[in-house]
Amino acid sequence: MKRMGSAIWKGDLKTGTGITSTESGVLKDAQYGFATRFEDGPGTNPEELIGAAHASCFSMALSLILSEHGLVADQIATTATVTLDKVDGGFAVTKIHLDLVADIPGASDDTFMAAAEAAKAGCPISKLLNAEITLSAKLNS
Repeated sequence: MKRMGSAIWKGDLKTGTGITSTESGVLKDAQYGFATRFEDGPGTNPEELIGAAHASCFSMALSLILSEHGLVADQIATTATVTLDKVDGGFAVTKIHLDLVADIPGASDDTFMAAAEAAKAGCPISKLLNAEITLSAKLNS
């Protein structure tokens, strides 16, 4: 399976602008730039998109692992907070924190936490990233 994303950039770093799109068309010509990345300008940025991708991937991986235990989630809500730090004269994504709240009928705390940790380690986006990935997980009773 291969999926494509694309971007077009015009200008210099601080005043230039870009647009990004996905093959599916769900994201089409979304604006991004210096202000959306380092300030509060309108549009998206690469770190936000990585966060959405990671949260989505993790949630799907958790769903798979839960099914292996005969469990089906009513809801898996994941937020990925991506940290971009200045490192060695440049910038790097240094951390991603996954915050999970889930409703899973019949799940014990132990099974839930084991499944969440396995999903954190095993989802393809986690494997792609070279950053510290942490997790906070809450199972609603």
